[in-house]
Amino acid sequence: MADFSRVLAGPFASMMLADFGADVLKVESPEGDDTRSWVPPVDEHGVGTYFSSVNRNKRSVVCDLRSPEGLARALEIALEADVVIENFRPGVMQRFGLDYETLSAQRPDLVYCSITGFGSAGGAHLPGYDLLVQAVGGLMSVTGSQDSEPSKVGVALVDVVTGQNAVVGILAALRSLDATGRGQRVDVNLLSSLLSGLVNQASSTLATGEAPQRMGNAHPSIAPYETLRTADSPLAVAVGTDRQFESLVHVLGVPDLATDPRFRGNSNRVAHRGALKTLLEEQLGTRSAVEWSRLLSTAGVPAGKVNSIAEALQLADDLGLTPVVEIADAGTNRTSSQVANPIRLSETPASYRRVPPLLGEHNGATFTAHRHPSLITTVTGK
Repeated sequence: MADFSRVLAGPFASMMLADFGADVLKVESPEGDDTRSWVPPVDEHGVGTYFSSVNRNKRSVVCDLRSPEGLARALEIALEADVVIENFRPGVMQRFGLDYETLSAQRPDLVYCSITGFGSAGGAHLPGYDLLVQAVGGLMSVTGSQDSEPSKVGVALVDVVTGQNAVVGILAALRSLDATGRGQRVDVNLLSSLLSGLVNQASSTLATGEAPQRMGNAHPSIAPYETLRTADSPLAVAVGTDRQFESLVHVLGVPDLATDPRFRGNSNRVAHRGALKTLLEEQLGTRSAVEWSRLLSTAGVPAGKVNSIAEALQLADDLGLTPVVEIADAGTNRTSSQVANPIRLSETPASYRRVPPLLGEHNGATFTAHRHPSLITTVTGK
């Protein structure tokens, strides 16, 4: 795979594929991927943690597309690859002769993935930054409390979702290639990915014509399904059935709430969510979030303390999910702690072979994977 992408969505997609054996050459400008300079924080080797989070298992090759030599090298890499992925603004790759039409004329079996912010038509000129897309794409309008201003999600979630869509599109195109012998272009954009990811909120808008409102941590269709105050810290309670509600109020010591006409059935609980929240928090205020989490979970009620990221990683480890991998790069003696790939395959598991590369660390590198019939050449035991 020739990876001409930068920042998050594209690098996330190529890393996901690299984890399962794709040979990825990360083609960078002399200045490098933008996120190399997005510091602090940095890891023990001085590499920015933003860059490190999405660039393991790759090799870095510097190509200055403004120079004839750099452009020739980039073209060579692109024509050798099974897959090209890029996230320049529409028209930039065409200017350099690295666009799908030019490359596929020589390589009709090429799978070429373009990631943009707003597509290649009317939104071609718009910059694809996650914050901007969260704003104009409606996500911020439903994020935050009723009394707050619209808020962004605490991570560049639209980029991540778009990267996942890119992976799906690339793999679907490769399956088609196996069957037909012909490659194709894969187009994904941040705005469409967000609109698809709005699921029930978008569906509600289409069905009713009414814009969903910010509700903080509450759910528009389920109650109680939000964070509630305890004696020390917030507790997330996600009650999705009447049986779970009965168990909840029984554990809290107020079983009569299950037969209260205001709270009998989810629709009634949604209609009287304010009164219900007050009554539940009166009981929850007698114990800590950790205590309630233990008691409610034992009773089959989905509930949990609002954790920090460090606590979340520890929880996953306690549950046997092995959320963190330590990568030891034998060639460089560098190490890197990484969040593990979330996809677990029984026969061809993800492998972690290389730490995130230094800029230009692999200049002169060539692809090692065979071209056909598949991009994925699983590497095990390395």
